Amino acid sequence: MEKMKNILAINFGGIGDEIFFLPTLISLKKEFPQSKITLALEPRSKSVKDLTDIIDDLFLIDVKGKNKYMELLKLVFKARKGKFDMVISSGGNKLIALLLFMTGIKERYGYNTGALSERLLTKTVPLNKNQYACDMYHDLITPITNHKTSLPEINVQPQEKIPNSVLIHPGVSKMSVQKGMIKTIPAETWAEMVDLLIEKGKHVILVGGPDDKECIETIRKVSRYLNSDDILKQVQNDNLFEDYYGKTKSLKDLGELIAKAEQFICSDSAPLHVAVALKTKTLVIFGPTDDKKLIPQSELVTAVKAKDKCPIKPCLWEHRQTTCDNLDCLKITAQDVVEKII
Repeated sequence: MEKMKNILAINFGGIGDEIFFLPTLISLKKEFPQSKITLALEPRSKSVKDLTDIIDDLFLIDVKGKNKYMELLKLVFKARKGKFDMVISSGGNKLIALLLFMTGIKERYGYNTGALSERLLTKTVPLNKNQYACDMYHDLITPITNHKTSLPEINVQPQEKIPNSVLIHPGVSKMSVQKGMIKTIPAETWAEMVDLLIEKGKHVILVGGPDDKECIETIRKVSRYLNSDDILKQVQNDNLFEDYYGKTKSLKDLGELIAKAEQFICSDSAPLHVAVALKTKTLVIFGPTDDKKLIPQSELVTAVKAKDKCPIKPCLWEHRQTTCDNLDCLKITAQDVVEKII
């Protein structure tokens, strides 16, 4: 293959999905070092560009909005105008092949979704969802390159570790909560976790994004060490607590803080995937989602799960689009987590 390519990659989803997709783009760049890579993604995930130099340009396509089909037509027009040599799409919908065909791009790669994809795409690959998501996406380019990038790589420089530190990011996206996807433990449990870690003599750092305001406020209110100005001042003077909520202004800022932490505790959310890229030792709360698909096999990442006996766990996205009312899979205590902290 020629070594100069103008490549369009299409990957719709949240910021976590875009981080999962980075190894695919990195391997493409290794195969075609002089290439220009444009990523078509949802506007809510555009901050992924702050984490990498691999992406040269973005097409923002709001497929979750009211004008989904107009947005897809916009993508087709942009793709035709862009004079791309190659397009790769992660979509599993049977009509993705038709969308790629409409772009007029000569080389088209995607998942095998049936006869239409086999007829309209240059090459298809099987869609294997029963593996780590980075590997699932990376399968798309096996017909193109032998390069294999296993984990995300992001542009956060190595940081000096804060001694004895445990960084806590309790939140999940507000969109997932609004859609009934409960994926983490209650704020009260996170507050108890903060208290237990302080009592253990750890340097606890609390962080969160705009979506986490209510959760953070509850933690501050419920925690025995944070709800009193005098006690809070004392634990801060003893170097046992820092409040970083509102101080990280971007995903890259959060990445730098994660890189400074000796250990990180979070929910199944985008910060998890940043931590994986930075190789920070991480504990992740898992309930209804499948940890085997969302974290790599690594001694640096541990899934903390309830000892429930739900017969269909993990269920979210596998058997249902929202979580159940019982949430037995999230009956995880603060002690369950803290006992795993070194």
